[in-house]
Amino acid sequence: MNAETPVIQINDLHKAYGSLEVLKGVSLSAPRGHVTSLIGSSGSGKSTLLRCCNLLEDSQQGDVIFKGEPVKWKGTGHHRRPADAKQVLRIRTNLSMVFQQFNLWAHMSILQNVMEAPLTVLGRDRAEVEKAARGYLEKVGIGDKCDAYPAQLSGGQQQRAAIARALCMEPEALLFDEPTSALDPELEQEVVRVIKDLAGEGRTMMIVTHDMKLAADVSDHVVFLHQGLIEEQGPPETLFGAPESERLQGFLSATQAA
Repeated sequence: MNAETPVIQINDLHKAYGSLEVLKGVSLSAPRGHVTSLIGSSGSGKSTLLRCCNLLEDSQQGDVIFKGEPVKWKGTGHHRRPADAKQVLRIRTNLSMVFQQFNLWAHMSILQNVMEAPLTVLGRDRAEVEKAARGYLEKVGIGDKCDAYPAQLSGGQQQRAAIARALCMEPEALLFDEPTSALDPELEQEVVRVIKDLAGEGRTMMIVTHDMKLAADVSDHVVFLHQGLIEEQGPPETLFGAPESERLQGFLSATQAA
């Protein structure tokens, strides 16, 4: 893969749940080292698009391409599924997802949570993984919480643990699905700080967010989705500073008023 090849490329993606069409032909790319934010109102297809990138959801039509390698499919329409389980595993382990609800294992310590996937999925050396896990927990500001359990942490600390867990897989890209929406405003800022630091390091990220300030501050490219289609996209200064479409203008004034 050369430096110009996007980490993730989506071409004409369609996704429906039964007769409900959620994505109606979306194309976008996530270049290496860039932060791409997906914004739009609830039901616009943002989270579904992110989950299709990570193959957590099957799409009915269109291409998902990882580092220049297209996902192989079998079947058509609602019967379309990935054809190669090994390919899916390889892609998923290279695209670490951070969910809205943290999804930490309650019966494991924070350190064990962060170490689990590199040990079981990647089969890496335990001592090496533990060193990396402690380093990532330090990086997100909760190095002192290694032996605590998720229930003993605040929401902001749990989300930072989830980010450390994603980083410990050494992924090609990080996918964030509304990483701050389950948090109180003051805890949200802890997580925003970590995301800004990661963006500053030049990591490849795709972020679904309702936080327009976060999208404006960290993104290289912002995509505004409306009813399953890209209504407008471009650099944050253009989208937030001089939006062209009436729908985006209306969306931004509604979020500022909220």
